[in-house]
Amino acid sequence: MARRRVLLFLKPFDVYPPRPYAGAGAAASSPTSSPPQPRAVNPKVLSYLDDRCRVHKDTIDLCQSVLQRKSLDWTSVQRNDLSQPIRDVDLVIAVGGDGTLLRASHFLDSSVPILGVNSDPTCPKEVDELTDEFDARRSTGYLCAATAGNFEQILDATLDGSRRPSELSRISVKLNGIQLPTYALNDILVSHPCPASVSRFSFRKRSNTGESSHLINCRSSGLRVSTAAGSTAAMLSAGGFVMPLSSRELQYMIREPISPTDADKPLLHGLVKQEQHMLVVWYNQEGAVYFDGSHVVHSIQHGDTLEISSYAPTLKVVLPEHLLMKSSE
Repeated sequence: MARRRVLLFLKPFDVYPPRPYAGAGAAASSPTSSPPQPRAVNPKVLSYLDDRCRVHKDTIDLCQSVLQRKSLDWTSVQRNDLSQPIRDVDLVIAVGGDGTLLRASHFLDSSVPILGVNSDPTCPKEVDELTDEFDARRSTGYLCAATAGNFEQILDATLDGSRRPSELSRISVKLNGIQLPTYALNDILVSHPCPASVSRFSFRKRSNTGESSHLINCRSSGLRVSTAAGSTAAMLSAGGFVMPLSSRELQYMIREPISPTDADKPLLHGLVKQEQHMLVVWYNQEGAVYFDGSHVVHSIQHGDTLEISSYAPTLKVVLPEHLLMKSSE
């Protein structure tokens, strides 16, 4: 029997905040100037930042040691160093948080499953103790099935088939009829590249049978479209609703609409059914489509047409137990 091939996809260390400099200013002071003042730094913050890197590294080391004990062919790559589709592996293990899993998803089709490992889960007790001093929340890891504590158990269950991946819907975007190569697992944002500028566009929904909804002309801060998996993230924060994880529908919302008509107001937030797509015509000189945050961006310009739908390859994700229970309800 051929050995299983595994890719360890890693969050790098350079994404962590640098330690604040607690010493005097670097520039030399002149004889007439006041001496530079040292920067006041809470020692708890310094300790917290050091712990973030240490815990992430410890989780990577643990995952590697577990893989070395298994009859597996495995290799590792930092997420910033990958630029080609992931092929010829049986499993991708993303070590970091939801951002790392999302980044890996952009290189995957529907054939390779992914297992997320939350390398630094939030500690509620620590958050409570430090809430008056700084924000001690760590990684959410909403889609991550494993942590350092249960990684080997979840890995074994995945490899022997007792823990099967779920298929999650993704978002497809066509630009002027041409399919963009990235599929969004969480959401897309269509907006002006400068957040302070007004986005001007129109949209309507159209079914496979050719039936179209009312055309809506918008001036706003942009358009957000999410999957069911992404409905608990930015969409929920903006006033959206949580969708069943098994849903193949998309949820959309016009962000901060400017003077909408009474007739349009009910249509500024809704669903794109599985048999529908959304047609968007962009009217600013420049614009952008952001996939799952800011790491993948496609430029658009005046007159461009976007076709947004769930006609995308699903992604196989080994989900946490609590999400499996929700999806089966």
